[in-house]
Amino acid sequence: MELNICHLYPEVLNLYGDRGNIRCMKKRLEWRGIKAHVDELKIGEHRDLTAYDLFFIGGGQDFEQEVLLGDLKSGKADEIRSAVEDGKTFLCICGGYQMMGHYYETYDGVKCEFLGAVDFYTVGGKTRMIDNYAFRLSEESGGSTVVGFENHSGKTYLGAGVTPLGTVLKGNGNNGEDGTEGVRYKNVFGSYSHGPIMPKNPQLCDFLLKNALERKYGRGNAELAPLPDKFETLAHDSVLKKIMQA
Repeated sequence: MELNICHLYPEVLNLYGDRGNIRCMKKRLEWRGIKAHVDELKIGEHRDLTAYDLFFIGGGQDFEQEVLLGDLKSGKADEIRSAVEDGKTFLCICGGYQMMGHYYETYDGVKCEFLGAVDFYTVGGKTRMIDNYAFRLSEESGGSTVVGFENHSGKTYLGAGVTPLGTVLKGNGNNGEDGTEGVRYKNVFGSYSHGPIMPKNPQLCDFLLKNALERKYGRGNAELAPLPDKFETLAHDSVLKKIMQA
């Protein structure tokens, strides 16, 4: 078995070590004898996106998201929307997550139209939501507890046709108001969690990898052999304890 992974816009969307998500996914596949091919797709570059099984989009600042709008309009936007509807797996973090929605409206009222691949929108708030935080994944996304780091002023509001990735245990999540964090639509996993999210949350990482493998090879043909995860679990539990006691 193998997975072809596309890392979108790595040169501008890589806040707080988000690139570590790619390294983590690749290693957890290789440890199980599964090949992982990773291609970086930068601004101005074009490839056939139908060749990929899993897409990663990291976080960036507002001005970096605006820089990407022209490149998305060159044809990538339609290809990404098609990949989403085709059931390809996406992990999108913070700015990359926001880009999958309809638009981002800044606190000053400037509106940036985004992909509209998933039914949600984001508006800029006056106060930044920044700290370590924790949330519990929905049952459809595995039900495990996730720890991470959020730093965003944008407030995201989900549409009726999508569900949150999880429920906030401590922190702000999507908007600091409704207790939701992230989004799950088809095989799109969107979250505000930097850190990166995968190394300290091996259950989520394996859930996402299995999701992509099942999409490619079919259910029953994509079982992941268990890994020890001793240090990953210790890191997760230590961070969770500090967050919940803060």
